[in-house]
Amino acid sequence: MSRAFGGPGKYIQRRGEIACLEQHLTPLGDRFLMLADRAVLDRLTKAAGGIAGLDIMAFNGECSAAEIARVVAAIRETGAQVVIGAGGGKAIDTAKIAAVQTGARIVVLPTIASTDAPCSAVAVRYTEEGVYEESLRLPRNPDVVLVDSELIVAAPVRFLIAGIGDALSTWFEARSNLESRTPNYVAGGFPPTEVGIAIARRCHDVLMAEAPKAVAAARQGRITASVERIIEANILMSGLGFENCGCSAAHGIHDGLTVLEATHHLLHGEKVAFGSLCLLMLENRDLAEITEAIRFCRNLGLPVTLADLGLGQASRDDITRVAEAALAPGECTFATPVELTVDTVRDAILALDAFAREVL
Repeated sequence: MSRAFGGPGKYIQRRGEIACLEQHLTPLGDRFLMLADRAVLDRLTKAAGGIAGLDIMAFNGECSAAEIARVVAAIRETGAQVVIGAGGGKAIDTAKIAAVQTGARIVVLPTIASTDAPCSAVAVRYTEEGVYEESLRLPRNPDVVLVDSELIVAAPVRFLIAGIGDALSTWFEARSNLESRTPNYVAGGFPPTEVGIAIARRCHDVLMAEAPKAVAAARQGRITASVERIIEANILMSGLGFENCGCSAAHGIHDGLTVLEATHHLLHGEKVAFGSLCLLMLENRDLAEITEAIRFCRNLGLPVTLADLGLGQASRDDITRVAEAALAPGECTFATPVELTVDTVRDAILALDAFAREVL
């Protein structure tokens, strides 16, 4: 009969919101440290560099133990009371972890809509080489999430599409968790609220209705109603959906794929999109649903076959390694409500690849 819901203190999405950064920061403290992706460092320095008490440092590119330690040291050296994670998911996760370790408040400024990291109290740590290491449950969500639609659309459209791939998993994995009665990620794990379930389901509806229009507009650098709705789905709805309902084999297979170096050039959401298709095959969902998801991904340019991942020549042993990693202790794959063995996961991946090639 219990239930729990988690989310950020505030979520604000608006064109030009970067200009309002100072007014969002000042209620939280007077010393600030921004960890910014190098790709947007100059732009953010120009936009926010005049804020009193703000120091800006470049993110080194990987959410690893060494990078977290470097940021923690910088927070202590500068006396920052507020940490701003600016950029993509790995920079944001690094800032969240470092802020929690030092007791600093957390502000998130995503500059791409490629993952659902910004709103959550979950962070993923990798090795220096980019291999998945651990998913951390943090004790608190960001205080403020600021989304400037102009920054999002200024980024290469590939990031927006990858975010759609990540968000595609939200309802599919929520359904897995509901059927397996797996606790969510809030306060140590609770059954999801009706609100959390509704957000996950609505996220899927928005993706199906708006993604093609939004991608077409974003390719031209335009901000339309569909673009704003997809940004919200990618960042807010997907973030609330996965934290309050849970992940399963879509993200577990993503984690498994990271053991193969050939996949390291792919974005998180691109691998998750493929993992979502494998999840549907693993759960033996309706033919129409799997076919629709394959065609949806292909129309957007998301990977639907092993060849699309750069694994066209992968051996059976390679995919076995992926399945083994997807079933490592603590993996979210175990929330999937079917028999789970290395053989069943490997065969679902290979079967999805074969079926997608037939569909296409």
